[in-house]
Amino acid sequence: MERESMEFDVVIVGAGPAGLAAAIRLKKLCQENDVDYSVCVIEKGSEVGAHILSGAVFEPRALSELIPDWKERGAPIDTPCVEDKFMYLTEKSSISFPNFMLPPVLHNKGNYIVSLANVTRWLATQAEELGVEIYPGFAAAEVLFHEDGSVKGVATGDMGVHRDGSHGPNFTPGIELHAKYTFFAEGARGSLTRQLTDKFDLRDGVGPQKYGIGIKELWEIDPAKFKAGYVQHSFGWPMDTQTYGGSFLYHFGENLVSVGFVVGLDYANPYLSPFDEFQRFKNHPAVRPFFEGGKRIAYGARAMTAGGFQSVPKLVFPGGVLIGCTAGFMNVPKIKGSNNAMKTGMLAADAAFQALKEGSEGHDELTGYSKAYQKSWVYEDLKKVRNAKPAFAWGLIPGVLMTGIQGWLGGHLPFTLKHKKADHEALRPKSEFQPIAYPKPDGLVTFDKLSSVFVSNTNHEEDQPIHLTLKDPSVPIEINLAQYDAPEQRYCPAGVYEIVRDENGENPRLQINAQNCVHCKTCDIKDPTQNIVWVTPEGGGGPNYPNM
Repeated sequence: MERESMEFDVVIVGAGPAGLAAAIRLKKLCQENDVDYSVCVIEKGSEVGAHILSGAVFEPRALSELIPDWKERGAPIDTPCVEDKFMYLTEKSSISFPNFMLPPVLHNKGNYIVSLANVTRWLATQAEELGVEIYPGFAAAEVLFHEDGSVKGVATGDMGVHRDGSHGPNFTPGIELHAKYTFFAEGARGSLTRQLTDKFDLRDGVGPQKYGIGIKELWEIDPAKFKAGYVQHSFGWPMDTQTYGGSFLYHFGENLVSVGFVVGLDYANPYLSPFDEFQRFKNHPAVRPFFEGGKRIAYGARAMTAGGFQSVPKLVFPGGVLIGCTAGFMNVPKIKGSNNAMKTGMLAADAAFQALKEGSEGHDELTGYSKAYQKSWVYEDLKKVRNAKPAFAWGLIPGVLMTGIQGWLGGHLPFTLKHKKADHEALRPKSEFQPIAYPKPDGLVTFDKLSSVFVSNTNHEEDQPIHLTLKDPSVPIEINLAQYDAPEQRYCPAGVYEIVRDENGENPRLQINAQNCVHCKTCDIKDPTQNIVWVTPEGGGGPNYPNM
């Protein structure tokens, strides 16, 4: 069946902070120059913000450049950070660092605690007021190319396809969205970005991208324990000294607390479960009292880029650009990426506007964007902290010391450390480790995976093709189970992967519960043989995060 097509000047894939900032910037430039370029944003979530998950302490610098009167326009950014606490945890105790000892990069004065999902919903209203067309529930499933190899746009996925590939009664073919320039703002480990990276060799000459998995819950706590604007970070327990990890607690809104745990996906132990480490963390004496008597409202998980300065790929290719976290602009010591993501979207918008104004048909590379990035405060922000994450490869103490030294020196070091291997290459065989005995959840402060997925409001049409694809179906048993005790059962925070056996406990096979998937992309990153490939399910599927 032939697909319909729509023509735009710019198509943006992903309605996150970067994509929406780019759209707003483009339309503002149109207003200022009395021209009108068409801008379309497509979003795989059921609504804008449905798939947005972040801590989040928000730096407003890029937003203030984009929309100077954001306060007057009612942006949902109204809990200023008033107190920072930074701790080292042991199993039973904690050590708090005096704020004067912390480098400036770890201070949050001038920042705000927000629901990033709600911020993006507000940004979408600002974009629509300017004439941006936004289509949630449409997943970009395919990159389209001109005959000369330049990007022509994207096609959304077909709807109404049965699991066996046949077309159901409600089958609707995808729509082609053609554009002079296509912006890819898919977030960490974007599925189309991965294809573009291979086609255009975008990682040639740069270090491997590094990732972490962030697991988060939103709680409503006892008002007597609530401290509006309180920011708490920790490192140490429950991670060992060779595994990168840390936590956050942010108090905001009306008695709300965002609590989360980040684990670097370059960990070695195949028995480690980031989800269970997060639940174990909440039992710490410096943490659990906040949540006793409270109510968990929401749960989610998302991979985040952590490679930083050394891992930013080539950003441009004929007909398109990478913006935001799909390229990897997160500042790891700050645990913040939205500010930089928005700015890169704005820089790309500037370059595209100039090219369109000069009559470009979009077959070229927007080199103006790459040059603007290298002169921007985003580039300087990442350069200043470039040695922090690589130093953690030496262990916890060297990593912390390097973060502190670099933070106080403002990044003025005469060397740049390199990331030596991709995260999936770090996993070691099960024979080198012992299984980890995680405590059972109590249902009060700690929980299991399935009850957590339930409060993520995750939903997929069950009779659709499984979007977690295997290059070789034999690998999960013959390699992953045999050598690593099937680590996908543990690194997935949603119970998607399960080893099942027959009634005699024999003939193991991998069962993929794709309807549980929260679109975190961890499996695509951490699978030791890179046999799992995440592709987009039907648009509108996945989590539906409220206030995350």
